[in-house]
Amino acid sequence: MALISYRTFSNADPPRLVDLWHACQLGRGAATGFSTDAFEFFNFSQRYFDRRGLIVATNGSQDLVGMAHAGFGPNAEKNATDHGKGVICATLVRPEYRRQGVGRELVGRAETYLRQSGATAVLAGPAAPYDPFYVGIYGGSRPTGFLESDADASPFFGALGYEAVERYAVLQRPLTGKDPVNFRLATLRRKTELVVDVRPRKPNWWWVTRYGRMETLRFVLRGKSGGPTYAAVTVVGLDLYLPRWRERVIGMLDVEVVREHRRKGYGQMLIAEVCRRLREELINLAEVHVSEANAAGLRLFQSVGFKPVDAGVVYRKVLADAAG
Repeated sequence: MALISYRTFSNADPPRLVDLWHACQLGRGAATGFSTDAFEFFNFSQRYFDRRGLIVATNGSQDLVGMAHAGFGPNAEKNATDHGKGVICATLVRPEYRRQGVGRELVGRAETYLRQSGATAVLAGPAAPYDPFYVGIYGGSRPTGFLESDADASPFFGALGYEAVERYAVLQRPLTGKDPVNFRLATLRRKTELVVDVRPRKPNWWWVTRYGRMETLRFVLRGKSGGPTYAAVTVVGLDLYLPRWRERVIGMLDVEVVREHRRKGYGQMLIAEVCRRLREELINLAEVHVSEANAAGLRLFQSVGFKPVDAGVVYRKVLADAAG
């Protein structure tokens, strides 16, 4: 068996990291077929990328056999990173090198990096706001932990002392089906209109670093003739998933219904109208991630035909030094 060595990221690594990504067969929630340029654009070109947080494992011939990538979420103002809580965004090991301790060593080194940088607890699996890397490449419409379709994640992190702390439902709806029809929606359709705003709502530095790099549109449901705003949602293009899913897909983010207009059907109307508009643009599939603790959000999307296809899980571990 080849001797495994560990080191931090070097400038020659990106093409080999892309090869490693595709070799690891991460499942339905991982984009595939993309170039080294795309991988660098979403990860290594971030201003907060720290080469010390990306640890790679190599064999005797210096081929990459594994990697772990750790980073940090934003501060309260979302204008800088906060090193108080770290996140392991990715852990990859080539299939032929699994169950040999490579993944365990990579995660241990990532934890050491986070601890030395100031973290007292570690999340495993990126999810907003702790999602500095792999937005647009892993998870689909947004990263929400490690997906259950990656069957090795749960037993692996459980064996390392991590506990599941949050779950997200991954819901999809084919846009070729019929839209929901009921009296309330017919009434709302007569008094509302759907408009497009190319600007994100209250953009901040943290949002721009991730979703500002992707094609996004904000759909706003408002009263006709300049009436009040009732609800809004941001959609993001998922072009990098076309080779895997074989369909044109958009993700839905940041659904918001104005407080005084909730429980009146405006959220349902918004999502139904956005799906109809996207179908006219030859989009085949829509996806959204909703925390399983958000019962109202789950009911909203299920009411307009979204069905669960996967789930994301975020794991947490208190670092040993912090526990003392």
